[in-house]
Amino acid sequence: MSIDLGMPKLGTSGVPRLGDDEAQTKKDFTSDQEVRWCPGCGDYAILAAMQGFLPDLGLRRENIVFISGIGCAARFPYYLDTFGMHSIHGRAPAIATGLATSREDLSVWVVTGDGDALSIGGNHLIHALRRNVNIKILLFNNKIYGLTKGQYSPTSDVGAVTKSSPLGSVDQPFDPVSLALGAEASFVARTMDSDRKHLTATLRAAAEHRGSALVEIYQNCPIFNDGAFQLVKDRDEASARIMQLVDGEPIRAGEGETARVVVRGPEGHLAVEPEATADPARVVRHRVNDNDPSQAFALSRLDDPSFAQLPMGVFRSVSRPTYDDGVRSQVAAAIDTAGGPADDRALEQLLHGHDTWTVSD
Repeated sequence: MSIDLGMPKLGTSGVPRLGDDEAQTKKDFTSDQEVRWCPGCGDYAILAAMQGFLPDLGLRRENIVFISGIGCAARFPYYLDTFGMHSIHGRAPAIATGLATSREDLSVWVVTGDGDALSIGGNHLIHALRRNVNIKILLFNNKIYGLTKGQYSPTSDVGAVTKSSPLGSVDQPFDPVSLALGAEASFVARTMDSDRKHLTATLRAAAEHRGSALVEIYQNCPIFNDGAFQLVKDRDEASARIMQLVDGEPIRAGEGETARVVVRGPEGHLAVEPEATADPARVVRHRVNDNDPSQAFALSRLDDPSFAQLPMGVFRSVSRPTYDDGVRSQVAAAIDTAGGPADDRALEQLLHGHDTWTVSD
């Protein structure tokens, strides 16, 4: 017999799209669940941005899935009126990999935190990025364990005084952007909960990318790590410290006499100098589509706990084959070899072909 999965006609991205006469609003993506985060939590702003952004994708709600692990951010699927799964600690990328591979008709998103993704889930994260699975990973980074009440996390600064490091953390923290670039992620970006315009634009760029996309979102925890990003949230300070990454443009922060630019030093490393005195020949221009991730990685290393300069935006966006497309191609080839989907024996031949064993009494 032939199998009809009842799939609707797919759009160019592989995911069914709304018809020309159909439209959705933020309300369509807002669930009836009471939102339960601490007052002032940055998760509220990220949720509102996502609910407002999803209608722009033009995708049916039943073809969008949010998978989370464990942590404050992991409640995200409850508040979106899409399909979703609150999974297990650190394993959201693994579950999302299986789903994206088996269901091309779905837009698959992972919502995770710095503890969930980079501690117990670190192995799953780097391999999802390495394989270039067609999933979008939103990593909420508040530099603390929030759900378990304030222990230091893999992104906490050296010296951070927390409930589990009362004398100050001695751990060297991860930089999520550097980690993702080292894992060969094909799309890597950084944004912030309080910058709605930048956050939305970054989410849109990630959604349009085919392959693994990691978006680090600086997110304030008002209870256990309040003000961790205050220097780059203050309007005046942000202008002097944030270096917006614009493809093809010099990477700079500040205005006028205080403007600074990224330059390439005599030994090839990147540094920041006053724009007024910088040698124009050494000024670095951003190359978002560069297949060599070394410059993007060097940019990610300019950041430090003082936020003297903070690259913000899309570090890398390149095209390469995706894991799930490759797996589906192999399956299709195997079915074709077995006789094609129209052959009543195709599935049986596929399952029992080649080296199999029959066990009997």
